Order: sequence, then C-alpha cells, then structure tokens
Amino acid sequence: MIASVSMIPVKVIKPLHSGYPIPDPLPWAKLAGPLAAAEDSLARLDERLAKSPIRDGWVARTHYTDACASLWLAGELVHLEDLVLHDAGMDVRTPTHELTRARTVLRTRRRIAGAKPDWALSPAGVDGLRGGGGEGNWKRNGSVAGENSEPADDEEFVDTAAADAPDALFADAFAAIDAAVARTERTLAGETRRQGERDPLVYDLDWDEDARIEDWQRVVDQTRKLPPALAAAITADAWDRIEPLQHMPWLGRLLAAALLRGRGKTRTHLPCLHAGLKTIPRERRRSSDPASRLLIQFEAMTAAADAGLKDHDRWLNQRTLLARKLVGRRTTSKLPALLDYILARPIASAGMIAAELKITPRAAQDLVAELGLREATGRGRYRAWGIL
Repeated sequence: MIASVSMIPVKVIKPLHSGYPIPDPLPWAKLAGPLAAAEDSLARLDERLAKSPIRDGWVARTHYTDACASLWLAGELVHLEDLVLHDAGMDVRTPTHELTRARTVLRTRRRIAGAKPDWALSPAGVDGLRGGGGEGNWKRNGSVAGENSEPADDEEFVDTAAADAPDALFADAFAAIDAAVARTERTLAGETRRQGERDPLVYDLDWDEDARIEDWQRVVDQTRKLPPALAAAITADAWDRIEPLQHMPWLGRLLAAALLRGRGKTRTHLPCLHAGLKTIPRERRRSSDPASRLLIQFEAMTAAADAGLKDHDRWLNQRTLLARKLVGRRTTSKLPALLDYILARPIASAGMIAAELKITPRAAQDLVAELGLREATGRGRYRAWGIL
C-alpha cells in the first residue's frame, strides 16, 4: 500500500515567495491559447488607436468607464453620468462615498496614463500612488509639489481633472475645512491621535502594508522575462491575493495595465482591465486554482480589447456622420469644437459645454440641437447629451 501511494504523481506547487504560490512549471498547454488571444487583441486595439483621429477622445472616455467598472467589481454602483458631472464639479446632488472613490480611481488612471510608461511600477511610482490616492501633485511648471510625485521631465504633467474643473478647488477647500472641524471635535472629545496614526476603526493596525508591497514587488520582479500579458495577469492576481493596501484593491489592476504599457504591448492607451473583468461571472473570478485565475485575467484582457474596438468603431462612425453637419460652416463656428469635446466625454451638460467653449448655457443648448446630439439622462432638468 505504501509503495503504491508513493507512485501517485503529485502536482508540485512552488511559491514565488511566501505569500503568492503559482504552479511551477506553468501549464503552458492550458495557458498558451488564451495568452496568445489576449496579446493579439491588445495589440490589435493599440494599433487601431495609434492611427485613429479619435484616439485622445477614446482614451478620455474609457477612463470614466473603467473607473465605474472598478466600483462595480467591489459591489458598489456608480452611474457614469454622475461621475462625469462630479469630475467637472457640476454635481446635481450631494456626492456619495462611492462616487468620490470612483473619482479617485479616475484620477489615478489619468495620473498613470500621463506619466512615463515605466513610472507606475517603480518604487517611487507605487509610493506616490498609494500615498496620494491618485490626486494630482504636479505643477504646470514641472516642479514637484510632493515628495511622492514623479520626477519632472521634459514633458510636463497636467492634472486634467483640475484643469477641466476650476470649481474643484472650492471642493478641496471645503473638504479641508471639514477635516479641520473633525479634528477639532476629536480633540475636544479627548480622542486625539498622533499625526500619521491610523484610526483602528478603519484600518487593521496589524496590516503591514510595507512588507506586503515588498512581497508584491518581488513577484513583479520575477515576471520580467515572461510575456507581457502573462506578467500582467500574475501582477494583478498577486495583488488580489497579497492585498498590499487595505482600501485600494483596484490599484492592482491599474498597475497591471501600466505593466502592459511599460512593456510596450499597449503604447497608446491604458487597458481597461476592470471593464474586462466585469464581463466574467463572479463565481469564476473567485476560483481557488491559480492557473484558472490566470485564464480569467487573459479573458478579461481579451474582453476589454474587443469592447474597446467596438466602441472605437462606433464612435468613429458617429463622428463621421456628425462631421457632415460641419460642411459649409463659417470658420468661427463653435460646432467643430463641440464635436471634439463631446467625443472626449461620455456625456456633457449645458454647463460643461458652456464652460469649455466659453459661451452661455442657452447657446450651448442651441449648438447641441444643431449638431443633433442624443440626450442621455432622460431627465427634464439637469440634462446631458453625448455620443453613446
């Protein structure tokens, strides 16, 4: 009996490190097909965008959709139109906690996309993203506003959220006032904590984020010789398993997307891995088998790229149809600028259009009617239009 048991083949699991074991050797017969499909889909989309006249608009729009998808994966619903209006500082209602979190994801995506391809996965990049929560810290003149920011280079970073929404400065000021009032209340109640000390009701004080980050970075270092899509899949899966940051589970997939960009697989866009993973049933996303989880990551990449291609072709077709209405217009017409702006936003309200084109809201509504944009909210007030 003992001899027969010893002859049974055993699948060996070799850990990359103490916190993230993966099959060794990798089951290439199982992974090769989905891996090739994911890399081909990503490359096809990137090549399409490289020569597309709506590339910048496509990138700007997908930042919003991927941010909403990241909250959807966490079990929270954020409407796309609410996120667009909140990002522009033109909320129609008080922002919810979920909405502010979605905006943090949005600004983090913009920060990664606006930096150098290899910055996000560098130690300075990870420290900046985990510490700043995605808030823009770079000034227009290239000087560094915070020690966790990316070093200044020839290409100046512009926080597009702040540039598009001057009213956000007032929101930040009010947030600072609220924080000061909260600190005062804690002081009067005798609950003052040392600066930098975390609230035990919110954070697990035994959660060593620095050690977990180091474990995760060791995994990333050991994927440097693997194909880009496989390295990104391991990077995202390792983040989910190690859980380096308690309240930023979405950052792992953004860093995996940054890895694809840094390795040259996607040179012109940041893949929407949250939106791709949203198409996978929850039961499959929770698999206990490491190889199955890697397959799911490949499927998410393929789904994101395929959806991106469909959206690109649909938006490009709509742009071609709407551009016909610009023929014969005078050179001072605002319609071309409106078309470019509406392609860069999932939706736009009259106030947003008026602020962008420096016209009145009434003139903005007239331009919308003249261009024939579709109303997207179904509301009688606080309406918004867009190319769906």
